[in-house]
Amino acid sequence: MGLLRWAVPAVLLLASSAAAIAQIAPSSDGTLRRIRVPILMYHYISEPPAYADVYRIDLSVSPALFREHLAYLRDAGYMSIRLEDLYAALQTGAALPQKPVVLTFDDGYEDNYTNAYPLLREIGFTGTFFVMTSGPDGGSPDYMTPAQIAEMAAGGMQMESHSRDHPDLRGRDGDFLVYQLLGAQESLAAWSGRVPYQFAYPAGQYDDAVLAMLRSLQVQTAVTTRQGALHTSDAPLELARLRIRNTTDVPTLAALLESNS
Repeated sequence: MGLLRWAVPAVLLLASSAAAIAQIAPSSDGTLRRIRVPILMYHYISEPPAYADVYRIDLSVSPALFREHLAYLRDAGYMSIRLEDLYAALQTGAALPQKPVVLTFDDGYEDNYTNAYPLLREIGFTGTFFVMTSGPDGGSPDYMTPAQIAEMAAGGMQMESHSRDHPDLRGRDGDFLVYQLLGAQESLAAWSGRVPYQFAYPAGQYDDAVLAMLRSLQVQTAVTTRQGALHTSDAPLELARLRIRNTTDVPTLAALLESNS
């Protein structure tokens, strides 16, 4: 009942902004497409602190290494695209650059603003930042602030949703999903000036109820933690990504980009 009760208010929220509706790509033309576009998955762009555990270390890419990644992508002819560009290509056959790449950053850490954002602007790339909105909402120093999110959005970055609290979304009722998904969408719309229509599943976990809620919120694409770069037009809410680790040097990155997955 919760999902049905909230579906109409969710649609009304989106319909309240003509500019937001204009961001939604055209509906599918009915053609089944399979497109290979690497979607890189970053987390921290900083040196891990001395107290860091194995997970923090694994998810950390130093600013120097991140600069090397961006320089390699630029010199190898890659062009950064937005997830809505990939969505349009899958659904309508819209053209993409010869070597497209999507740069995504999970969780909304403060170093995404201080380190990733300046380097992306320096190189001329666009990034997609999936924000767990309870961090900015609660004023946590570990996460970007609403003002920083607004600045990045104005600077051409895509500020998208990673839920409110990063919970396991599986097996939840409609009210819980509304709080986590619609709540995060509303916060990001207020901070960035645009409704987010792309989503990253917390820890890559989702079920049919989550997919139904995302569709009711008119979400175009959602990214998983499944490894790969091949995407199909019939599953835009289950996009694969390529995980970037602390150990991903430039040769490793090049191999990931060139793999056949």
